[in-house]
Amino acid sequence: MADVVDLVRAYLHVNGYFTVSEYPLLEELRDGGHRTFTDLDVLAFRFPGAGPVSVTPARGLPLVPVLLEPDPVLGLTRGEADMVVAEVKEGRAELNRGARDPRVLEAALVRFGCCHPEEVRGLVDELLASGSARAAAGHRIRLLAFGSSVPESGPRGYRAITLGHVATFLREHMRSHWDVLRHAQVLDPALGFLALLEKAERGEG
Repeated sequence: MADVVDLVRAYLHVNGYFTVSEYPLLEELRDGGHRTFTDLDVLAFRFPGAGPVSVTPARGLPLVPVLLEPDPVLGLTRGEADMVVAEVKEGRAELNRGARDPRVLEAALVRFGCCHPEEVRGLVDELLASGSARAAAGHRIRLLAFGSSVPESGPRGYRAITLGHVATFLREHMRSHWDVLRHAQVLDPALGFLALLEKAERGEG
């Protein structure tokens, strides 16, 4: 499961998101102790102007960053900050009980700092009803699910993206920008593995 979460986290990162994976949520016990009662697979935030970045060398000048368009499948709105609560499955792309639990979402959104405690209940109600809500600060909050397939009836109240699409997008991104990425030190485990595959297929050392 960790490998699948890494793949999705890498996909969101390449599309301009700051990501936190396997985000734990604690509950207080009657004896005063605490325990982790669930976790959310991925929480991510994207600033309005973020996106994948390549670099174009200009003769005699420093490397110039070039902003690339994010994956249209994500359904982003240009110029809008976006926060996602994402579930990752090896099977069908569905939200589990924790991601649909109002208490879990309320705690996660407040702890993540995306909204004030006074507004969180209304936001969560809207989020669970339609899969999207807008915080008073102006950013959008959405529910996403990643999996090997999409439910036959179609996703309801969230956006579903297949792992096959995620893998294809990352491989195409790697190939399209290999002249730059081949020089980078890739520390992300999923992207590092894809970079290794690219080198092997190209016969590079």
